[in-house]
Amino acid sequence: MSQAYVRPPQVNPFLTWLSRRILHALGWKVLGPLPPYPKLVVVGVPHTSNWDGVVMVLAAWSERVQPKWMGKHTLFKPPFGWLMRRIGGVSIDRRAKHNAVEQAVQAFAREQEMVLVIAPEATRKKMAGWRTGFYYIALGAGVPLALAAMDYDRKEVRINQVLHPSGDLEADIAQMREYFENTQGLRPENQGPIVLLPRP
Repeated sequence: MSQAYVRPPQVNPFLTWLSRRILHALGWKVLGPLPPYPKLVVVGVPHTSNWDGVVMVLAAWSERVQPKWMGKHTLFKPPFGWLMRRIGGVSIDRRAKHNAVEQAVQAFAREQEMVLVIAPEATRKKMAGWRTGFYYIALGAGVPLALAAMDYDRKEVRINQVLHPSGDLEADIAQMREYFENTQGLRPENQGPIVLLPRP
């Protein structure tokens, strides 16, 4: 993908302005810009608190991007299903014959532009390692991984590095481990090691 790509605004200018003001008031900086690709899987690390989602959304809005996130299909039923989609939800039906990775790959195929945010830990509780679904979504969809470090110690969201999945999971995870080194979550006691959990 050519570096000449310019992402069009996906949120209105007021929301972008407001997000930047809020982050500034809270002492946060976003070290971007978001890598110039129309489709990305954003790897948000570490995930230790519910506040991580708020920080990530504000950071994305400040970059004029409406992030997508995956949710169980039942969240998208009336009367609030339209709202879940409006704020970036992508419905995943766990009853379907296709698993969540395949459904996310299909969602990328349907969209011309899509920025999907995933926390590899999948929970704010301490985990023994990372789940690998985010990687296989990017690999299957043929899209890059944007590495987003949410550092509460420095109050920085660093989202200026991209990694193209090579298919060598261990080697790619080693690069991510180096990038996320010394990134401190809001609750450091909930941070686990950057190692791989077995695929279910």
